[in-house]
Amino acid sequence: GYAFINLDSPSIVPRFWSTFDGYTNWALPSRKECFVSWCGPHQGYEAHVQRYRSSPVMHPVVPDEYKPVIFKNGVRVEFPPPGKKPRIPRVRNYVRGSA
Repeated sequence: GYAFINLDSPSIVPRFWSTFDGYTNWALPSRKECFVSWCGPHQGYEAHVQRYRSSPVMHPVVPDEYKPVIFKNGVRVEFPPPGKKPRIPRVRNYVRGSA
């Protein structure tokens, strides 16, 4: 999985980056390693909200656990409503167990 983290101040970037880039001390056993990078082409909270709010992933047929979420001070808050009706997502050719 992945996450977009919007830090409130550029001054906390170095500490965040050094703490999480390469992190492997998960609560559950895992070989996964955290990778931190700048996001592109979108950068910042507003850009990501605008990118996803009318995206097909926000269509009602998509289960909630696959949709983006927003947390403020550790508490989930409502995602802004779509600016236009999201299209139904396309189903890709997927063979279970191949991913």
